[in-house]
Amino acid sequence: MLELLPDPVLLVRAGGAHASEIAYANQAARELFRIELSGAPLGAALRQPQVLEAIEEALASDAAVEVAFETIGVQPRYWRAFVRPLDGGATQRDLVLMLRDETDARRTERMRADFLANASHELRTPLASLAGFVETLRTHAKDDPVARDRFLGIMAEQAGRMARLIDDLLSLSRIEMNEHIAPEGVVDFGQVAQDVVEAIRPLSRERGVAVTVRSWAGQLSVAGDRDQLVQVVQNLVENAVKYSAAGGAVTVELARVGALDEARAAVGRPRWVALSLLSPDVAAHQGYVTMRVSDHGSGLARQHLPRLSERFYRVGGQKSGGTGLGLAIVKHIVNRHRGGLVVESAEGEGATFTVYLPAA
Repeated sequence: MLELLPDPVLLVRAGGAHASEIAYANQAARELFRIELSGAPLGAALRQPQVLEAIEEALASDAAVEVAFETIGVQPRYWRAFVRPLDGGATQRDLVLMLRDETDARRTERMRADFLANASHELRTPLASLAGFVETLRTHAKDDPVARDRFLGIMAEQAGRMARLIDDLLSLSRIEMNEHIAPEGVVDFGQVAQDVVEAIRPLSRERGVAVTVRSWAGQLSVAGDRDQLVQVVQNLVENAVKYSAAGGAVTVELARVGALDEARAAVGRPRWVALSLLSPDVAAHQGYVTMRVSDHGSGLARQHLPRLSERFYRVGGQKSGGTGLGLAIVKHIVNRHRGGLVVESAEGEGATFTVYLPAA
């Protein structure tokens, strides 16, 4: 029965002055810790001070103890530990330790709070603008057709901005909810990039920006969710097009590399600053597929680079009509795919964003 439980369960044996050791671990615990647990010291599997203190408290008080803790890493997870002492005699004390993964519940709670705070902040300005124009149309501009048409155009623009903002917030919330669950599909990242570039040709032609795709001839498959990877490419390429001047050029380069250092290596342009916005856990012998999106626009000053992937962060003086969520969405999608994100830029010289994902 214990072997079939979905929650990790450990039988911890604490005998006298000896350190606590694991007498038994069910299948869920063995899959979680990925080490041989039977007979191992408790500290080999669990190093969280809160859990160790809970065990000491349960032994001292002979009572059940519960404690919440967080494991830190690229994919942080939230757990609750339940400690129950058993009667094992005068010289030997046994405890049952059960762990429950509360990551989904905590993420949902946090996303709900973030969504309400961000949405109320970002929607307040366009709503106030709409309310002001409605009041003007009902009074001073009621009989002025020229002003009425102009105000209605502004109102339509503000309503469209609110719709885009809500769409991006909902998209970001869905991505964050499953961020700790790696996708299982296999996607041709090169084909995704080609499809997205073709789809945004009307935008690039309208702005007079040439978009070129340079793809490595080999296999560019990654483990991923195609719809989310389309969002990554679309957000990065659209940003590059929007921040390029008329007559400019945007380059999308795809390649396969054999090591993590090669994947996140900077191009090394003079005066350019490179910064990693997201780095994956290092996996030995893991190959990567990289995509570099480069433009020759206004570029970014050094002080802005660390904050680019924050929600609603906008570089002063740059107005693209976006929601300020595009790079945050890119970062969370790449994090779910266990990949990395690097930005390189210099003010007045353009920028390059590099995404690298584990090859399938």
